[in-house]
Amino acid sequence: MPRHATKIVATLGPASSDPALLEQMIRAGVNVVRLNFSHGKAQDHIDRAHLVREAAVRAGREVAIMADLQGPKIRVGKFADGKVMLENGAKFVLDASRTELGDLQGVGLDYKELPRDVKSGDLLLLNDGLIVLTVDAVRGEQVLTTVKMGGELSNNKGINKQGGGLTAPALTAKDMDDIRTAMSFQADYVAVSFPKNATDMEMARQLCNVAGAEYKHKPGLIAKIERAEAIPHLEAILRASDGIMVARGDLAVEVGNAAVPALQKRMIKLARQHDKVVITATQMMESMITNPVPTRAEVSDVANAVLDGTDAVMLSAETAAGKYPLETVEEMAKICAAAEGAEQVELDADFTGQTFSRIDQTIAMGALFTAHHLGAKAIVALTESGSTALWMSRHRIHIPIYALTTKVSSQRRMALFRNVRPLLMDTSTDRDTAMAQAEARLKSRGIINTGDVYAITCGDPMGSPGGTNMLRICEVG
Repeated sequence: MPRHATKIVATLGPASSDPALLEQMIRAGVNVVRLNFSHGKAQDHIDRAHLVREAAVRAGREVAIMADLQGPKIRVGKFADGKVMLENGAKFVLDASRTELGDLQGVGLDYKELPRDVKSGDLLLLNDGLIVLTVDAVRGEQVLTTVKMGGELSNNKGINKQGGGLTAPALTAKDMDDIRTAMSFQADYVAVSFPKNATDMEMARQLCNVAGAEYKHKPGLIAKIERAEAIPHLEAILRASDGIMVARGDLAVEVGNAAVPALQKRMIKLARQHDKVVITATQMMESMITNPVPTRAEVSDVANAVLDGTDAVMLSAETAAGKYPLETVEEMAKICAAAEGAEQVELDADFTGQTFSRIDQTIAMGALFTAHHLGAKAIVALTESGSTALWMSRHRIHIPIYALTTKVSSQRRMALFRNVRPLLMDTSTDRDTAMAQAEARLKSRGIINTGDVYAITCGDPMGSPGGTNMLRICEVG
C-alpha cells in the first residue's frame, strides 16, 4: 500500500467489527477509529474500544480512538407506520406536546424547545435537507407548517433551521454519561457535536478532565463545525479545542450546500494557522457504501481536501455499514498518496514574515527548513507531549516526520497529525544515548541507511514537556 501523510479516520460499525477485518483496515491505512455514540450502549463502546486496541497490536500499529458524542437530539418523533410521504403544499404540524405516534397530519418532537426557537416564515430542513417545511405560525406547543419540498419522512429524522438559531445546548445529559464511558477506556479524542461557541468546548474539556482524572488521562478535543452560529466564532472555538471537524452534512443544511466548499478551505487554513488539527468529513466516499469503486467526483473531493491541507479525511457509513469497508480504506489511501505527491512545498514562503517567540517552536521550524534544503531522508523529533511534531506537521514537506515518545498516550494522540509517524520508544535520559537509540531504531526499521542525512530535535535535559531546545543534523555512519 502507498504511504500516505494524510490520516484516515474510519467509523466502526456492524460492517467493520470483525477483528480480522479491522486488523486489515488498520494495515491498509486507518490511523484513527471513530466510535459513534449516537448508536449503541455504553458497554458496546467499551467492547469496541478493546477490539480496536487488540487489532492495533496485531497490526503492529498504534491508532487513536475518537469518541464522537451524539449531541442534542433535534429530531422528530416516531410515526405509527414508521414513515409518511409528505406532498408539496400539504399542511403538517410539529407538536412538542404530542404523545401519540405521528401520521400525515403531524408528528411529535424529541426536541421540545422547537416552538420557542422558530417563528412564521422560518424554513425547517428535515432529514438532511431532503424535506423543507415553511413555518406558518406557532401556537403554544405546535409549529404549523406547509410542505415546501416533500418526500418520505421516517422516525427520528433530524431537524435543522436554515441559517441556524436552534438553542439546544451542545452537551446533553447523555453526552455527560458518554464522556465518562469514553474516559473509562481512555479515548484519545472526544468530538463534540453542535458546539456554538468556545464556552461549549471549555465545558466539554472540564467534563473530560474530571471524568479522566482517575485514569490520569486528558483527551484531545475536536469541535464539530456543523452549526451556522459556529462560523462567526470559529477562531475562539479553535483556541478552546485541539482541532475541528468540517462536518459538511449538518453544516450544509444550515448554510446551504454551495457555501460549504469555500468554508472547508477557510476552516482548514485557519486550523493550520492556529496549530490545530482538522478533519474533513461527510460523504467523502459515499457511493462505496454499495459500490466497489468510488465516483470520479469523490476521488476529486478527497484529493482536494488533501491539497487544502487537511490532517485527516473521514469515513462514516462507508466503513460502519457499507459493503466494502476494506476496499474503501485502500482506495482512500491511494487517493491521499497521489494528491500528496502533487503538492508544492513552499516552506520559504511559509516562513516569510513569521516570528516565533518560543524556543521549542523555533527549533521545530529550523528542523523543517534545514531538512528541506539538505534533502534529508527523515526528520526525527524526540518528544514527550507531541507539541514539536504538531508544529512541524502544520507545514507541507515531503520528508516524513518520525515522532519518538516514551508515552503511549502521546503516540496515540499524534496518530491524527498529518505526515507524523509516531513511534513508542523508551529512551535514555542521557541526551547522546537517546539520540543514538533513536538512530538505531530508525535503521532497524529500514527508514534510514548508511550515508543518509536526517534532522533530529530533542530537549536538554531530556524528558521535560515543552523543553525541545536542540537541533542536530546527522549523517548515518
